[in-house]
Amino acid sequence: MSAPDTARLADLDLERIPTHVACVMDGNGRWATRQGLKRTDGHAAGEEALFDAVEGALEAGIKWLTVYAFSTENWKRPTDEVRFLMKFNESLLVRRRDELHERGVRMRFVGRRDWRVPKRLLRRMDESIELTENNKVMTLTIAFNYGGRAEIVDAVREIVAEGTAANKITEKTIAKHLYDPEMPEPDLMVRTSGEFRISNFLLWELAYSELVFTDVLWPDFRREHLFAAVQEFQDRERRFGDIGGD
Repeated sequence: MSAPDTARLADLDLERIPTHVACVMDGNGRWATRQGLKRTDGHAAGEEALFDAVEGALEAGIKWLTVYAFSTENWKRPTDEVRFLMKFNESLLVRRRDELHERGVRMRFVGRRDWRVPKRLLRRMDESIELTENNKVMTLTIAFNYGGRAEIVDAVREIVAEGTAANKITEKTIAKHLYDPEMPEPDLMVRTSGEFRISNFLLWELAYSELVFTDVLWPDFRREHLFAAVQEFQDRERRFGDIGGD
């Protein structure tokens, strides 16, 4: 089901704001193509969308916002685009982390820290984590070099390495070995650009999340679209496998 186009903060029930919203930021390349621009211009334009969504999340009182910035599959993209994204994300952290820190935003990162991620970018991530670690207004988690299947594989590898007996492994065991065990499961997942799939994003964590899809391409996404997704979330009944109130 698609979300309404836009909504105002005043349209929301502030007593029922989702604790955790996850977002697949899709459509940068298509946006750029439609504008007659390079694909990399679309990624750059997506920065404004991201930080307007962050502002909206802060206004609404959302405590956790997780965004899909770069997937394990994105390494297959053209070399120039991948190189741009590495440099762009490093630059973004340097330019924006002080602003986020001032707003009380704690920064986290989930994904594989392997040889493909430039060491300079890893240092910027660690600096951002250290700078903001004591902030409590909201946690912004950036999924970078992230894949949902990879996360589950890495969790299982850790469990096996610890020597845990097979009959002792439960859902809680796996959850404790995910990239960020402190992260609550998302209440709501929003995907832009009219695609109706989750694309290997938070596969374990999205088991009972509400999914909202919008045709808006990510560079055009603003807080009013986030509010519309939250409004759609509030109009649904979450049952978690139960029969609900019928």
